[in-house]
Order: sequence, then structure tokens, then C-alpha cells
Amino acid sequence: MADSVPQYAASDYFKFALAGAIGCGSTHSSLVPIDVVKTRIQLEPTIYNQGMVGSFKKIIAEEGAGALLTGFGPTLLGYSIQGAFKFGGYEVFKKLFIDTLGYDTASNYKNSVYMGSAAIAEFFADIALCPLEATRIRLVSQPTFANGLVGGFSRILKEEGVGSFYSGFTPILFKQIPYNIAKFLVFERASEFYYGLLGKKRSQLSDLSNTGMNLISGLTAGCAAAIVSQPADTLLSKVNKAKKAPGQSTIGLLAQLAKQLGVVGSFTGLPTRLVMVGTLTSLQFGIYGSLKKTLGCGPTIEIGGASAH
Repeated sequence: MADSVPQYAASDYFKFALAGAIGCGSTHSSLVPIDVVKTRIQLEPTIYNQGMVGSFKKIIAEEGAGALLTGFGPTLLGYSIQGAFKFGGYEVFKKLFIDTLGYDTASNYKNSVYMGSAAIAEFFADIALCPLEATRIRLVSQPTFANGLVGGFSRILKEEGVGSFYSGFTPILFKQIPYNIAKFLVFERASEFYYGLLGKKRSQLSDLSNTGMNLISGLTAGCAAAIVSQPADTLLSKVNKAKKAPGQSTIGLLAQLAKQLGVVGSFTGLPTRLVMVGTLTSLQFGIYGSLKKTLGCGPTIEIGGASAH
């Protein structure tokens, strides 16, 4: 029903963005050690060929435990900014679609509303994320490149120019937009499914129960999103390390790397990434839902179902 659509003030969108920033920044930065191992496996699979646990041990033995925190600074800052755009933007565009289409039409095409909102929000989030993600990957792939976020960012800017920060923009779009579409679409539909199994609405459950539902729906969404975006994630790791040939375009470099990787190679590191993405996505939705309530955000828009974030 149309009266199910709340009216948001600017302060509500700020709170959505803040909750998203905290949820994404905290989860991504806490999983930096896993991400370091994943990136190393993607970049040098012949060296790190012992799986996740074996690669952890190899890095610690050769470089010390501190190496597992490489890229912590750009991860925390980059994904906090991205989270603000991702979650805050999703709420903005979802509300815009509903207001533009009308509640009944939006209900009939809710998958398209979820997908469109997620895609547009992620596009803007990636513009903000890309320079910091390029810095993170450079620090992880070349441990001696610089000492931390400021040093790495400054060196890339000085030696390679602003354009270098966006050399991975095309693959990050190919990675993050399908990832975010799968993340929000599957989360919304998984929430409907799990609440349907219980036969209860979000308003009928306790805060703790709703958090649990957000966590399991987030885990389902994270695994789906990881599989969908894995080939582009591998390309992103490669393109930020590879150098273009004279006159070669980013698309040309991507095509060259994709051909070298092949189908099997493009899914290198998937088990590790399933653990990482499934965990962080579950935690993100759990934290996001809890923070929305704590911050006093407006009620969630439900499109013909029991959406629970």
C-alpha cells in the first residue's frame, strides 16, 4: 500500500550513509588479513598455491604477521566512504524509484527497483572508492612500495598522476555493480523468504531476532555476490599491478589479462573470497540494521514483502 512508504528528511539519509560507512568500514578493515591472502593468491597463484591457511602461514613465516595488515588504512577509509554511498545511495534511489513509479507499480517490478537502486548507488560509490582501492592493491602486491596509506597515495599521485588511480575503474565497475546488484537483490528476496518461513513480519519480532534475520539474509546475499563478481575481482587485482603496453587502452589490457586467465583462472581465490565476502556482507547488514535503529532512522521501505534491513 502507498501508506507503507515513509517520508524521509535529509537527516534520515545522512544517518543511512553514516550507518553504511560504519558497517562497511569496520567489516572490510577487520577482514584485511583475509583480503591480503586473497589478493596474493590472485596475483601470484604459483607462489601461493597452498590454499588459504597455507598462504597465511607462508606470509607470516616470510614477512611477519604485520604483513597481513598491509593496506589497512586505505581499506578503512575507502570502504567507509564507499559504504556511505552504497547504503545511503541505495535508500535514496529506492525511494526515488517508488515515488516516481508509484507504490503499486514499484511492487510489480520490485526486482528492477532493487537492481536499479543498487547499480546507480554503486556507480557513485566506485568513483569515491577507486583511488583508495588502487592504493590498497599496490601496497599489498608490492609491500616495499610505500609505508601506509599516505605514502602510497602520494607516491602514485606524484609518479603516475591522477589517471593511475582510475586505471582500474572499468574493472571495478564490472566487479562492484554486479556485486552490489546481487548483494541487495538477494538480500531483499532472502529476507522475504526467511520471514515467510517464520510466518511473521519484521515488526512482530524482537530486535535480536531481526538482527539474526539480517545476518542470515546477508550471508546468503554475500555468497551470491561473491560468485557473480569473482572474475572481475581477479581482473581488478591484476590490472592494478600490470603495466599497459605503449598505446594500449584499459579495455585492451583487460582483454589481454582475461585471455591469459581463462575461465578457471578468473575464479582463482574464490573459496577464500566466499569466506571473506559472505562474512563481511552478513555483518554489514547486521550492523547496518542495528545502527539504523540506534540512530533513529526512518522506518524501512517494504515493497510488498517483509524486507528487513
